[in-house]
Amino acid sequence: MRTIGLLTGRNLRIFFRDRSGVFFSLLSALLLFGLYALFLGNLQVENLTEQLPGASADDIQWFVNAWVFAGITMITTLTTGLASLGVFVDDRSSGRFSDFVVSPIRRWQLILGYLVSSFIVSVIMTLVVLLVGQLYLLIQGSEPMSVAQLVRLLGYIALSSAAFAALSSFVATFLKSSGAFAALSTVVGTLIGFLAGAYIPVGALPAGVVNIMNSLPFVQSAMLIRGPYAADALDAITGGEPRAIEAIEGFYGITVHVGDFQVTTGIAITVLVGVLLVFSALGAWQLSRRIR
Repeated sequence: MRTIGLLTGRNLRIFFRDRSGVFFSLLSALLLFGLYALFLGNLQVENLTEQLPGASADDIQWFVNAWVFAGITMITTLTTGLASLGVFVDDRSSGRFSDFVVSPIRRWQLILGYLVSSFIVSVIMTLVVLLVGQLYLLIQGSEPMSVAQLVRLLGYIALSSAAFAALSSFVATFLKSSGAFAALSTVVGTLIGFLAGAYIPVGALPAGVVNIMNSLPFVQSAMLIRGPYAADALDAITGGEPRAIEAIEGFYGITVHVGDFQVTTGIAITVLVGVLLVFSALGAWQLSRRIR
């Protein structure tokens, strides 16, 4: 365990030492926040004001802000964990693997060092984003989450970070250069907001597209995170009316359906656990083949 800890610490130091890399790992989240601050947020506020004329403007703004920051939080769990694996790609392209192979470090320890550091980076950066989001909501006059909601949200963040770190580690094993990794990070950072339904509510998209998106773990992770994040704001704008809650939850991806099948919280958690286990195994297998 000491060796794994040392390797993990080494990978963390390399990642956080690269300030530009840390910044660009948050670029997708910053882009989403900028888009909503400039114009997309106003569109959602106007849409909800028309649908819920009895709701106050402050409560509607609270819900939109909470929904946006939930999407930003989900995006961060993926993009930052992926960015941290740039250390692995650099090690491979620079030939450092040859040094590792002749050292007393075992292959499985090296593999765990990359996986654990990716998970830790994802959790740390996502917690920073969560803190910023909560401070922003408080400054706007919104109510903070309850302790129970916060604990549940932290659990979802940890699960999403672990699952996407495993997925990213598997994908990173196919990359042989820093340029390829940078290109992949750009593509992922651009697409993940759409795939998670963070840029545009899923209810505004065609049914076929929605079914494909909702079957992916990204939307299901976003669903889990949106639940505690937006629960109080949703009750405030609907007055607790069940039909209004159901309609808004479906439109904004707080509840998810694939066709007529509802993806429950338990199913979403199971999917993310499956992603974690399957891609941890595949990533470890691929990494062991690459470390020579």
